Amino acid sequence: MELSDIQSTIPDIRINLSRVGVRNVRKLIEVARVGKRPAIFISKFDIFVDLPGSLKGANLSRNFEVIDDVMDKAIGGEVKEIEEVCSTVARKLLDRHEYAERTEVRMKSEFMVKRETPVTGTQCHEVVTVHARAIAQRTSREPIIRKSIGAEVTGMTACPCAQNIMKDHAMVVLENLGVDAETMEKFFEEVPMATHNQRGKGFLCIETDDDQHVPLEDVIDVLKESMSGKIYELLKRGDESYVVMEAHKNPRFVEDCVREMAKKVVSTFGHLPGDAYITIKQTNEESIHQHDAYAERHATLAELYSELNGD
Repeated sequence: MELSDIQSTIPDIRINLSRVGVRNVRKLIEVARVGKRPAIFISKFDIFVDLPGSLKGANLSRNFEVIDDVMDKAIGGEVKEIEEVCSTVARKLLDRHEYAERTEVRMKSEFMVKRETPVTGTQCHEVVTVHARAIAQRTSREPIIRKSIGAEVTGMTACPCAQNIMKDHAMVVLENLGVDAETMEKFFEEVPMATHNQRGKGFLCIETDDDQHVPLEDVIDVLKESMSGKIYELLKRGDESYVVMEAHKNPRFVEDCVREMAKKVVSTFGHLPGDAYITIKQTNEESIHQHDAYAERHATLAELYSELNGD
C-alpha cells in the first residue's frame, strides 16, 4: 500500500510561512586548500525554505539529503571555500523544493588555527568561530544568491583612559624624585603605563554575490590586527612579556577597535564590489566593571570607503 504524502495536502489555515526547516544539524566539513592540508570545520547548520499556504508541510528529509550530497562533494575536493558550502546547499534546496521561492542556509563552525608565539616561536592552536550564510532567491532564470563569510576572534585590549590617569600619577612621582622632563619622556616611550585590560571579542562578516571570494584567513587577520594585542594559548616568559608590552603600547577603546576594523576592511577587501555588505562588532569584557563595552557598524564597502576618504 502506498503511503499518503501528508505534507502535500492543503492545511486548515492557509497562510504562507517565511521559514520552515531544521536547526542545529551537526556535520564535520572538510574543505580542500591548495598546498595545505584540508581545513576541518566542526559545524552546525540551520536550513530553511519558505512554504506557500497551499502546502501543509515541507519535506524536511530533502534538506538532509542535500547537505550530505554537498558534504561528499567537499570531501572530494569540489568545494574550495567554506562559504561555498552554504551557497551550494541553498542552490540545491531550490532544486529539491520546487514550491520554494527562497532558501536560507546558516552555518556556525569551530576552526582550529595553528599559531606561533612572537618571541620563542612556540607552536600552539587557537579556536576561531566561523560564521557563513547563503540566501538563494528563485527567478525566471538563474537564482540570485548572496553569501557571507565571517569570524569571531578573541584578543586583548588595553584601556587608554586608565593608562592616561596612571601616566599623570607617574609624572608627579618622577618629578618629586628629581627626574627631568626629557628623561621622563624617554622612559614613557620605552615603558608604557599600567592600565586595566579586557578580553576583546571581535566579529567581522562580509556579504557578497555568489561569484565573489573572501578568504577566511584575511577576515581572521583583520580581526587580530584591530585590537590592542593578540593572545596565545601557550606563552613562555619572553612571549608573555612581549604580549603585555605590545598591548599596552597600543591602547584602544571598543570604538577604536571597530573603526580600525573598518579601515582594514577597506584596505584588504577594496577589490570587492561596492555593494559588499560589512558587519563589524566588538565586545570588550571589562576587568574592573561588571558590564561589557560594545560597539558595532553596518555598512556597504562603498559607504565605508567614502567616509574614510572624506567623500
